[in-house]
Amino acid sequence: MEAPIFTADFLQEIDKITSRYEKKQAALLPVLHLVQEKEGLISPESEKNIAEYLAIPVVHVHEVVSFYHLFHQTKKGKCHFSVCQTTACALLGAEGIIEHLKERLGIQAGETTPDGKFSLSVVECLGACEIAPMMQCNKEYTGFLNKKKIDEIIEKNS
Repeated sequence: MEAPIFTADFLQEIDKITSRYEKKQAALLPVLHLVQEKEGLISPESEKNIAEYLAIPVVHVHEVVSFYHLFHQTKKGKCHFSVCQTTACALLGAEGIIEHLKERLGIQAGETTPDGKFSLSVVECLGACEIAPMMQCNKEYTGFLNKKKIDEIIEKNS
């Protein structure tokens, strides 16, 4: 069964991406980003369609999707918090940040609020140790986190 977004128009968008590469298989990451932007996640059906389009094994697509924290296999909230928990962030209070988010949102890591507004993930390095503790809300990085900053972000996205 084909994923609903794999229409003729959508395939033309993918063609534009793959045309920039000598081998279309090299376009896997940009294609995954496009699919997630359109669907909000990478479904098993989409993995299969991408694999067929790029002529690669579906298991390879799945391995990439499950390896990178930026790809989601379940629907995330309108504001998806990804909190870094590696060394620099951990030493500067990531655990307290994560606990405050859990308490404020009423969810655990890996969950989405019942209204679909927020979701929370705890991730490995986001590559911004200089602003630790830090997190992403969707694509926006925020660092030097404290409870007040988190509360402001939640209010802004409510």
